[in-house]
Amino acid sequence: MTQNIFITGSGHTRFGRLADNLETLIVDAAREAMADAGVGGAEVDAVFLGHFNSGLVPDGFASSLVHQADPGLRYKPATRCENACASGAAAIFAGMNAILAGKADTVLVVGAEKMTSNSTEQVTRALAGAGYQNDPAEAALSFPQLFGIAAQQYRDRYGDPLPAMARIASKNHGNAMANPLAQMHRPMSVEDCATVSDRNPEIAPPLRLTDCSLITDGAAAIVLQSDRAAADASRRVRFAGTAHVSDIMPMSQRDFLSFDGPRRAISAAYAEAGITVADLDFAEVHDCFTIAELLIYEAMGLAPAGQGERALDEGIVFADGRTPVNLSGGLKAKGHPVGATGVSMHALAFRQLTGQAGDMQRKGAEHGLVFNMGGAAVANFASVLAADRA
Repeated sequence: MTQNIFITGSGHTRFGRLADNLETLIVDAAREAMADAGVGGAEVDAVFLGHFNSGLVPDGFASSLVHQADPGLRYKPATRCENACASGAAAIFAGMNAILAGKADTVLVVGAEKMTSNSTEQVTRALAGAGYQNDPAEAALSFPQLFGIAAQQYRDRYGDPLPAMARIASKNHGNAMANPLAQMHRPMSVEDCATVSDRNPEIAPPLRLTDCSLITDGAAAIVLQSDRAAADASRRVRFAGTAHVSDIMPMSQRDFLSFDGPRRAISAAYAEAGITVADLDFAEVHDCFTIAELLIYEAMGLAPAGQGERALDEGIVFADGRTPVNLSGGLKAKGHPVGATGVSMHALAFRQLTGQAGDMQRKGAEHGLVFNMGGAAVANFASVLAADRA
């Protein structure tokens, strides 16, 4: 018999520039997720923490901090997972593997990052470590510069993506207005996002400030359970399909615009779930930069290569469209505490599929896609989640 894995509880701190230290963020998210699932620490078999860069904070041994959430967690195995900006999804997949291996029935997964206590320059340098370091030309590039180059390549191959990118930024700012946990609660018009100004300077041409995700503090958590452990859960969401695809790192050795890793991961998750893109009710995807969301539309199958703007023109990806993308506000406006991002996506998708998303709710949602990416489309994690209302 195939082993099903369910999410049975979620926790999520507010995202933003927070006074809380890393331990407080981890503990708060973990406690909320366990309470939501009705699970005590003694029932947890293993703990996995998604946390990208311990060099940003003094708490270098971060996985040990999860035990502070509940006395019953003492002596439970805890492991930190790092896979660049996909560290949160990596922790979830590690937790699922523990269940599939028969080593656990109940797993607590937390994702957390404390970033704003560092300067923008320090954070940019730390994140750049997720790029290829053995080519001096690539090692000299920040991630805004890498995705700026992608936007230039898109323009040269297909036409100017900047108008579409401005529409994506405006959409996600608008969506974040319905998310009380989001970092940004400031609507921005398409014109605001499209115009270079003192408030919206170019960061890495042609990327503008509004094309870039935020430096953020925050944490999120979910409880994963096997069929047996989730049998009496009051709410549960099933992993219908999952895939993890890792591509080679050097940009010089691949066609970045093809987004092969994301496309392969998302397609494999669809296949395992037995669905197509037409069956999705929503998606939470990795819009680290607006050009990334545009490329993900194409990787998802919402539009052919080079025609991602059609998903905007046809209204598909807006809150009232066929397949709304980033109802949470995405990394662009919800925030991007890198180790927490993948767990946040799953936590909020769980809430969508159990009718707990508040003003963000997609009525009657049955299937949602989560796509979390590490590096420049290097570590790619896709999950198709399905409502379980039996």
